[in-house]
Amino acid sequence: MSLFKLIPTCFSGIVQMEEDKHYNKVEDVVGSHVEDAVTFWAQSISRNKDIMKIGCSLSEVCPHANSVFGNLDPKKIYGGLFSEDKCWYRCKVLKIISDEKCLVRYIDYGNTEILNRSDIVEIPLDLQFSSVAKKYRLWGLQIPSGQEVTQFDQQEKATTMDLTKHLESTLKTRVGTRMENLAAKVEILKEIRRVNINVRFGNDLSDAMQVLEEESFTIPASLTELERIWAEYSLAQENIQTCQNVDEGSILIAKRNEVQQKLNMAIEVFILEVDELPLNKRLKTLQDLSTSLEAVYGPAKEGTKSEEILKKFYDWKCDKREEFTSVRSETEVSLQRLVAWFQNTVKAFDLSVEETRTSKDTINNVDEILEKTESSVCKELEISLIEHGDADKEIILNTYSQILQKIHSEERLIATVQSKYKDSIEFKKQIIECLNKSPNVDHLLSIKKTLKNLKARLRWKLVEKNNLEESDDHDGSEIEKIKQEITQLRNSVFHEIYREQEEYEKLNCLVQKWFPELPLLYPEIGLLKYMNSGGLLTMSLERDLLDAEPMKELSSKRPLVCSEVNGQIILLKGYSVDVDTEARVIQRAAAYHRAWREAKEESGLLPLIFLFLCKSDPMAYLMVPYYARANLSAVQASVPLTSEEALKVMKGVAQGLHTLHKADIIHGSLHQNNVFALNREQGIVGDFDFTKSVSQRTSVNMMVGDLSLISPELKMGKPASPSSDLYAYGCLLLWLSVQNQKFETNEDGIPKVDQFRLGDNVKSLLYSLIYCRSSMTAEQVLNAECFLVPKGKSTPNPEKDTEYTQYKEKEELKMENLDQYKEKTRNGEASFD
Repeated sequence: MSLFKLIPTCFSGIVQMEEDKHYNKVEDVVGSHVEDAVTFWAQSISRNKDIMKIGCSLSEVCPHANSVFGNLDPKKIYGGLFSEDKCWYRCKVLKIISDEKCLVRYIDYGNTEILNRSDIVEIPLDLQFSSVAKKYRLWGLQIPSGQEVTQFDQQEKATTMDLTKHLESTLKTRVGTRMENLAAKVEILKEIRRVNINVRFGNDLSDAMQVLEEESFTIPASLTELERIWAEYSLAQENIQTCQNVDEGSILIAKRNEVQQKLNMAIEVFILEVDELPLNKRLKTLQDLSTSLEAVYGPAKEGTKSEEILKKFYDWKCDKREEFTSVRSETEVSLQRLVAWFQNTVKAFDLSVEETRTSKDTINNVDEILEKTESSVCKELEISLIEHGDADKEIILNTYSQILQKIHSEERLIATVQSKYKDSIEFKKQIIECLNKSPNVDHLLSIKKTLKNLKARLRWKLVEKNNLEESDDHDGSEIEKIKQEITQLRNSVFHEIYREQEEYEKLNCLVQKWFPELPLLYPEIGLLKYMNSGGLLTMSLERDLLDAEPMKELSSKRPLVCSEVNGQIILLKGYSVDVDTEARVIQRAAAYHRAWREAKEESGLLPLIFLFLCKSDPMAYLMVPYYARANLSAVQASVPLTSEEALKVMKGVAQGLHTLHKADIIHGSLHQNNVFALNREQGIVGDFDFTKSVSQRTSVNMMVGDLSLISPELKMGKPASPSSDLYAYGCLLLWLSVQNQKFETNEDGIPKVDQFRLGDNVKSLLYSLIYCRSSMTAEQVLNAECFLVPKGKSTPNPEKDTEYTQYKEKEELKMENLDQYKEKTRNGEASFD
């Protein structure tokens, strides 16, 4: 900053602080700037550590801080870049010279300078405290009044130089102060040497490279041969899977078995070799290594592998190490000279030492030793504390990126070996049981035989019951006994059907993994049909085995019957099919069933229980759960959902659409009759007509009140999409939210949401669903604010509760009367009045 900054000095004397009214005050200070013949700036010697801390903080903050703009505050403290040493110091603005230049004072030293605005930056609040330097005047001296200062320029300079020399001469004798400053710097240097040097010169990167090179994991020699044979085995399995000729299949199976033998031997060799490798230990080492490096350097940038980068790093590291070693050696030599001087000084003042030493021999060179030591320590501090330049940073970060790529590459290699090892163990386990022989289907055939017998007995009992009921003198107790037997037989049939499905699923797993020949070898068991239907199709269930009641109120377009299976009320949906539509029904129902099976109860979809084909008529039947009066149309017609209930239900519906869309299925038929509100809180999406394509389903103009559920793009002839499902969803949500209020629509038939008083979150979602659907997904709907914000307990509504209770009682009475009517119908006692 000035001569006093570069060579810290210290003096005692009678001085007057400019703002201090107590003139007779003695204080030890370090001079930092001389303003004129009698005025100077100085720092208290007790604050030398504060000066160093401020400097370190500014060197970290200022290079990344924002340059000032706009009006500058003269009371505010900024960071200024001093032109002489290019270091940052705290400053205040004294005067605005021009748009680009300002006169500033460095408040911790007292000197002033004209700076460009670009060299003045904002500094944080923790550096906004009072100045270290204070302004002093020599007591009893003053410049004559009335005399212009300009006339004393030469005299002032001479006086300043004399004062400087005097101060330097005086302060050099104050060894204690200089030693205190030097000791503080050495203490900082010790800490820097302890924690910082490895990172600054890339020793951690060098150590990481050493770990990667010396203990690098290599591919087991047996893996290459194993993968070659495994690929040959997979091809043999694919050939069997696509084969449709039994004779040709037998040849392919024999070839597969030969390859299987070779694969088994290759697996044994591979397992033995991998068992000897410390895979988990090496993986743990790599994970720890990457974690420690990422903690220091952060995320790595993408880059291509290059050995040239590593070579450049090693050359850079050697140059830096050589430079630093030289500086460190100079520091240590200087400190050793200082220690030796102290030792000689002790002897010089020790009266018990007889050797005669002159003060000139012992003491006279202390100034030279101190200056050399201070210079060496400061140089090492500067090298250690100054941030790397851009070129250095690029070399370090490129090397870090290369090392991280090598770590991840080796981790992937280990993961590949572990995965292949796991597959090999599983293969070995299966081969021990199944080598050279196919799995047995006798258990499935046994179940089918049992089912055939049970169905025959059930049909016979049904005929026997009908005959007794039609006779004039039938015995009621006998008929009741037969009914109980029929119920037991029907339960037994379904029990065996479920066992049959479990056996099919076991065989399906074997086909997928090990034995693709099973459908070819045993076509009579219908395994391929089961697999193509996703496990939904059963060939053991028939319409006449069920005690079904027609559901006329729901059968406007296709036959629907209701029945009970193992205590669960189910609905049978009948579809008229031919050969082509039968295959498409199975395909579409299977895709829906697979989507449901991924999450089951969490899918938000109506589950499909069974799909079966009628043997006597061209009909396909789909069995689903029956939710009596639970669709939105029925619920809203009786006791409408509250706003809180509606949101719960529609969140479930959004989940259902998300499940379908994730499986690339467009519903195309979402309306109030096939969306269900179970227990008035769980919303599920019903299935659709599997005989129709998505374009056929969306061609039906479904309405909710006066509002069309067909999206504008569908009306324009564009194909259906997830967006069109979301439009129908948005209209249903709006319908539930506004209850019986009338809709206003624009010329395109799109409802006007603004006309209704709705919550902000609900209105925001409706805008997105009805007006901005192109960028909306069902998953985003699930995460909408109106579904995520926790709801408080709703305010009790006694009138609404009473209304719902009365409705439930009325519905229970209807169901009870229906059961009694069914019972009378079976007994021939029903009245048709």
